[in-house]
Amino acid sequence: MRTINPLVLLALLVLLVAQSASTEAADLNGAWAIDSSTCGDIFTKKNNKLAFKQDADLHAGGIIVHGKQITGTFQKCTIKSLHDDGRDVRVIAACSDGIAVSDMEFDVKISGENKITLSSKEPVPVETPYFRCPM
Repeated sequence: MRTINPLVLLALLVLLVAQSASTEAADLNGAWAIDSSTCGDIFTKKNNKLAFKQDADLHAGGIIVHGKQITGTFQKCTIKSLHDDGRDVRVIAACSDGIAVSDMEFDVKISGENKITLSSKEPVPVETPYFRCPM
């Protein structure tokens, strides 16, 4: 059984929240890291577009959100559907690691200004906070 990359989970959650019609939902496009102190080690801008630095995978995790696309250092996901139950946003996304494509489900919760929490119940329960990187 494959384990789910926490970065992919975060990216999916961010996309769900970004697509929510809630007035409380902030624009979640941008760079997000598990540890805000590592933003400069993970992300860069190339031609005015966010990108991962060459050794980004050696640091705490990160994702880049742009519309319905969520990119981690090893996986890319496209949001297929969103469901806002008033507390959390459930996201279903198609994710690819370059070899296989699989559907993943996540919950995204805005837990503060420039902070979200991504959670998944399968294959094992995982809850990961992410912080927006100033870029």
